Amino acid sequence: MRKWFILIIFFLISGGILYYVSFGSFSDGTRVGSLAKLSRRGYIFKTHEGQLMVGGMSDGTGTFNSTTWDFSVHDSNKEAIEALNLSQRTGQRVSVHYEEKFFQLPWNGDTKYFVVSVELIPLPNYQRPYVPTPTTPSDTGKAL
Repeated sequence: MRKWFILIIFFLISGGILYYVSFGSFSDGTRVGSLAKLSRRGYIFKTHEGQLMVGGMSDGTGTFNSTTWDFSVHDSNKEAIEALNLSQRTGQRVSVHYEEKFFQLPWNGDTKYFVVSVELIPLPNYQRPYVPTPTTPSDTGKAL
């Protein structure tokens, strides 16, 4: 009887660890950038896979560099998918909150990074200042 009890405890602990590693998250964070790509992929388990253009200034040289960051979105997260599609149509930058999983599992998507929520960053209300064009004497019809 004691042998069965130890075996059941072993399987419960192993199952709990497997469940946590499969569905738990390792870390979370936020990234900001412009959406470059969003596609729905998968043979059986459909996920949305995307790329975010994350840019910044490089150290020392002062040049602007741009890197891409790959992420996945569960097909059931409709609000995030709609916000990403709106961002792609309007060109707005986005702030994505993500969770990093322990492993990349085949039924979860192509990456370890899963977007949980998306916030659209409003476009700045930029108005060009009015600068009158200078007139030359030939424009006014007067001779010098």
